[in-house]
Amino acid sequence: MAKKTRYNDEELEEFRSIINEKLRTTREDHASTMRILMNQDSNDVDDTSPTYKALEEGSTTQSKEELVQMAQRQQKFIQGLEAALVRIENKTYGIDRITGELIPKERLRAVPHATLSVASKMQQKKK
Repeated sequence: MAKKTRYNDEELEEFRSIINEKLRTTREDHASTMRILMNQDSNDVDDTSPTYKALEEGSTTQSKEELVQMAQRQQKFIQGLEAALVRIENKTYGIDRITGELIPKERLRAVPHATLSVASKMQQKKK
């Protein structure tokens, strides 16, 4: 029996639906994070409460930095998911970019934008 070299169209459609759902929720989370960063959801009284402003400034700066980092991670995740959709279209999705072998379905279900199997990822970290 020949070794399977790619996922069939039915399997690719399963992965496409997983990716599209993750994309939808991540885009919503990213939009929410950006609204918070831009103070669009805020009824804050920053300008009218100078008494506590000095005490909260450090905390606010840290929170903004964390939100910026979160937004960057979300954007990177969105890009990875979009790239995975392109690989589905090209029928190259799920193929380990180092070994050329199929990445196990379980890994792709957990990490749908993966381009490496766990073994390849571990090997790459050793370098």
